[in-house]
Amino acid sequence: MAAPTGLDWAWATRTGGALSKEQRRALAVATARTLPAMAPNRLRLALGRRGRGRLEFAGLRLPDSQLAVAAETEARESLSPHVLNHSLRTYYFGRVLADLDGAAYDDELVYVSCLLHDLQLEHPTPGRCFAVVGGERAAAVALGAGAPPERAEAIGAAIAAHITPGVADDLGDPGGFVSAGASVDVLGTRLAELDREWVAELLRRHPRLEFARHVVAAFRAEAKAMPKGRIHWLNRAGFLAMIRMSPFAE
Repeated sequence: MAAPTGLDWAWATRTGGALSKEQRRALAVATARTLPAMAPNRLRLALGRRGRGRLEFAGLRLPDSQLAVAAETEARESLSPHVLNHSLRTYYFGRVLADLDGAAYDDELVYVSCLLHDLQLEHPTPGRCFAVVGGERAAAVALGAGAPPERAEAIGAAIAAHITPGVADDLGDPGGFVSAGASVDVLGTRLAELDREWVAELLRRHPRLEFARHVVAAFRAEAKAMPKGRIHWLNRAGFLAMIRMSPFAE
């Protein structure tokens, strides 16, 4: 499923994430394709058929550059425990899916983007999308850590894009990496491709802490603050019900 065109970083920063009528129609079409696309995954889960996707934690080295450390500091100081754990799980899920898809990715870039992708999730800004505001804030963090402007912009763009349906199809793109990883954690998308014991270990390391309840509340607040944004239209399309139907036990 391809993402609707035109919802890029330039659009995000210019409009704050406000959708035009044409963009709302394109988003509705993309969203309508989400449920059928998830059906095979849910069937495999129901039948207990799980894949072998995993990432060995032993000896795993995470990015430790100046930029990565700055992102970690920002995330740990700014995020609630349930959102911080979600952000970390997003990165690990994204890495496994990228490996399964054979997608090449910039590890530092996706690590920072995953850590900071929900900076504004629980702090909605009236008239501006949380992903756009969070992307701008993350880009400022990157610039403050000495990242080149184009790299800071790539981080902001990835975060602004991650809630657009269809973006997750391309894990070689930073926005797609974040979107795919977050989609596993929020909706259970592609969970059947992952090793059961590995997922259990990840949840022990970074527990969910009733994440579904928190994200539903956050999405409701976001839709109220930004009625022309993507979350508002996703909620209308049944996104909240999909979160509640996630295969993860809270």
